[in-house]
Parts: sequence; C-alpha cells; structure tokens
Amino acid sequence: MSESGQLEEKIAHVKTIRTYKLGVIGLGEGRSILSAALQSDRWELVNVCDINEEMCKLRSSEFGLTRYTLRYEDMLSDPDIDVIAIYTPDQLHGRHIKMALEAGKHVIVTKPLLHSLDEANELLAVWKSSGKHVFVGQSSRFFEPMIHQRNDYLAGRHGEVDTVEAYYISDSRWFLQKDWSRQKGFSWMYNFMIHAVDLAKWYLPDIEEVFGYGHSSSNNKAFGLSVPDTMRFVMKDTEGRIAQVSGSYTKPTIKHVDPGISCTLRGTKGTSRAVYSKLLYHTHFPPEQPITHSYEEKFPYYFRFEGASHHAGEYQNYIEYFAECLDQGTTPKPDLNEGIHTIALMTAMERSMATGQPVKVKQILNDFSLDL
Repeated sequence: MSESGQLEEKIAHVKTIRTYKLGVIGLGEGRSILSAALQSDRWELVNVCDINEEMCKLRSSEFGLTRYTLRYEDMLSDPDIDVIAIYTPDQLHGRHIKMALEAGKHVIVTKPLLHSLDEANELLAVWKSSGKHVFVGQSSRFFEPMIHQRNDYLAGRHGEVDTVEAYYISDSRWFLQKDWSRQKGFSWMYNFMIHAVDLAKWYLPDIEEVFGYGHSSSNNKAFGLSVPDTMRFVMKDTEGRIAQVSGSYTKPTIKHVDPGISCTLRGTKGTSRAVYSKLLYHTHFPPEQPITHSYEEKFPYYFRFEGASHHAGEYQNYIEYFAECLDQGTTPKPDLNEGIHTIALMTAMERSMATGQPVKVKQILNDFSLDL
C-alpha cells in the first residue's frame, strides 16, 4: 500500500472510532475518572451525581462541568448515557451496580466490587439477564510499570512463573480523615490490600488455598478501628505455585525504600518487579544484565492532582481499554465473575486470620452457593 493509501486508511479508522457516553456517581473517589473521561477522545462525560451538592459544585468548578444531579435515578433514566461509573462507598456498590444493569447500562465500578459475598448471587443473576458488561476498575493493572511487566509475561520472557510477591505498604492514616472510612464495613484489606491481592491473582488465577495472620495496631485503634491494618499471607494455586501478599497501612514508612505497591514475578528464565507510585520497572532476563526502566516522564499523565493519591492516568488507561472491549465485543477483565472470585479469595483470607488455619477458596464459594 502506498504512503497516501496508508494515511487514508488511518483517517478512515479515526472517523469510525466510537465515543461512549458516561455518567459518574460518587464525586469524591470519582475525581480521577472525571479527569480521565474529559481528557480521553473515547468518552463524553454526560452527567455526574453525588448526594452532597457541595461536592457537585466543587467538581463542577474544578472541571468546568455544566451539569450535575443529586438523584442517581436521573442518570439511570437518561437514554444518552451508555455506561455508569460507580465510585460510591463500598457498602453501596452492589445496589448501585444492580440499578445500573436493570436500567440497561454497562458498568465500571471501582474496587472493591463488593464489601461481602452476600449480594453476589443476586448480582450475578441480574448481570446475566442484562446482557451488559460489568468491569472492575483494578487500577494497578493499568499503571505504566505493571503494563510493561504484563507484556513481558505474555511474551514469555519470565519462562515459567512459579512465585509472585505482591505488596502494598503505605502510611495511609490520612485516609481515615474521611468520615465514611470509619463507618461499619471499612476494611484495609478491601480498600488497600486488594491491589496486591489482585496482582497476585492476575498471575496465579487458580489460587486454591490461603493462610495468613493479621494485626490491629494501636495507631489503627486510635481511629476506632479493630480490623487488621497489618497482614501477611501465603497462597498456593492448583499447580503448587506460591504467592506472598503483604500489607501495612498505619505506621510510618521509609521513604524511597518501602515499595508502595509492587509486584515481583520470579520465573525460570527471568525476574521482574513493577513498582507504584514510582514509575520504575526492574528486570533481569539473562543473558541481559539487570535493568531499571524509568517512566518518570509520564508522571504528569498518571498523577494530575496534588500528591500521588489520585492516579487519573490509570483510570484513563482502563476506560480506554473498556472502550476497546466494547468496540470489539470482547469481555473486559476483570469482569463480574473475576471480581466476585477475588472477593471470595479475600473472604478466605479473613477466615484464615480469624481461625489461624489454612482456608480453601472452594469452601468459601460452596458456603455462598457460588458456581463461578
């Protein structure tokens, strides 16, 4: 094909790209997806919703929005909206997903998908009858170093991966300044450690047994919380491969040393470590020498607001991935099935902490009559 022919083909492709229309509920945690949608050529932000009108006004001023609503039903009944993005408190996710599916909308929901498995079967039934997609926004999969690590894994550069080490270590006491975080149902595991759990499960999807310990520190208890703020787990999949998953959230960290979020893959041909929030990816694929790949030039793309607590670049990456899945008629991952299985895995982790014994994930699924 001539150069002019190639250019004409590219122009034709650009003209056929569909723009999807988005509604967002939950404008505190939803701040990043507002930025992502507004800066993406794949999405049009149609309307936003929060029960707190002051939050609606704040986001409208920040992003130049001209429309908001205090009623979720207004977005659900809007025929112009293709997809609802849910960033409400965890305890409301199940109800808000169900309402969106019943209204004929696709769903993007932030992690955790659910705060327990009690709603899982009802949600599965609604989802299957709806014909719509539910995509769980596990944002760490869409961070630059993790993207490169996944590409190397899929290319077989690690050989046979038999060990995954995933960590989320941070001093996140700032998070407990949010009123809703101290309400019943808050969990460091479900709000923070889930990132590390998801990365381990991404590479070892058939984890069958978990064992671990958890502890609630005096720093944690000072905020009225008894749920563990420090956790350590060992996991085994059906082939005997091992994952280590760790988290700690209310103690001082060693700046530039503690990993934030990290995922290490150890394989027969090579080892790699992807790190968040540093844009670093460490690899050793012999006969190459160990290399540290830096993507620091992308910091403004990933972290658009103060500090690094909002990571809008990951959100833009995942909503554009979701748009591509809708284009192609493929299932975006993690979907509802995978999201529920992750909650089952974390339920097994909670049970192991409570009993001091290894717990089978299959037993959890059986206890909740889940057939995934």
